[in-house]
Amino acid sequence: MRLAGGRRPELSPLKFEVLGQRLEGRWIGPPPGDAPTIVFLHQGLGCAGMWRDFPARMASATGCGALVYSRLGHGASEALRGPRSIRYLHDEALEVLPAVLTHFGLREVVLFGHSDGASIAILYAGSGENRPVGRRLVRALVLEAPHVYVEAEALEGIRRISREYATTPLKERLARHHGDNTDSMFQAWADVWLRPEFRSWNIEGVLPSIESPVLVIQGDEDEYGTVSQVEAVVKGVRGPARSLLLAHCGHSPHSERPAEVLDAASRFVREGLDLAGQPV
Repeated sequence: MRLAGGRRPELSPLKFEVLGQRLEGRWIGPPPGDAPTIVFLHQGLGCAGMWRDFPARMASATGCGALVYSRLGHGASEALRGPRSIRYLHDEALEVLPAVLTHFGLREVVLFGHSDGASIAILYAGSGENRPVGRRLVRALVLEAPHVYVEAEALEGIRRISREYATTPLKERLARHHGDNTDSMFQAWADVWLRPEFRSWNIEGVLPSIESPVLVIQGDEDEYGTVSQVEAVVKGVRGPARSLLLAHCGHSPHSERPAEVLDAASRFVREGLDLAGQPV
């Protein structure tokens, strides 16, 4: 799919409701019936707007549609309704994400997950939810800085950013994206990860059920995880997997090294969708 004049796909803001949750989102590019859809799943402190123009660039580079949404309590979505369960990532993957895909009638998707979003993508793709029902299928996964178990580095990173939240302008920067949700969003995220019972959280057991092609992207200076997470995913999945380790890069490769991530991810998606020789 080629856009006239080399333009990027238009971005359409939207509000929608699933499972009684009012969420914000953005739709970019062609509708589901015309092309597969890349679904962007944000990090633990992220939201739809914090992806900036990266989803539009991916849509343009692949010819796919793109759906970006903010989970409950993030961005302009409805506020959280209480403390999170230590199974909050499972809940997002096995309850909310399937409802979102059904709401938009998505049958063929690529999941692009960052940090918490990558773990959600893994859980969904490794569950029975990913069995082709009416042709719904995860065609590929792009996983940025995924977590499949809890590392000491992640806990130290969360303790450090919690101190920064209380003593630096970090809260004000996050509030630009999350508004009234900022405090509850941050506290819920940090609280879950730092609970003693969360240290045993581990989703490596679902990896062998993942048959879709997987690309794992990690910065070698990631503050919340090490390359051992990458190795666990690449070795653990059943389908073809490759990795991209970026030197001098932290936890958000698509923001810190956008050109390299866009090139690698778009080529991977086009290959996975058998679009490598087609114009966009």
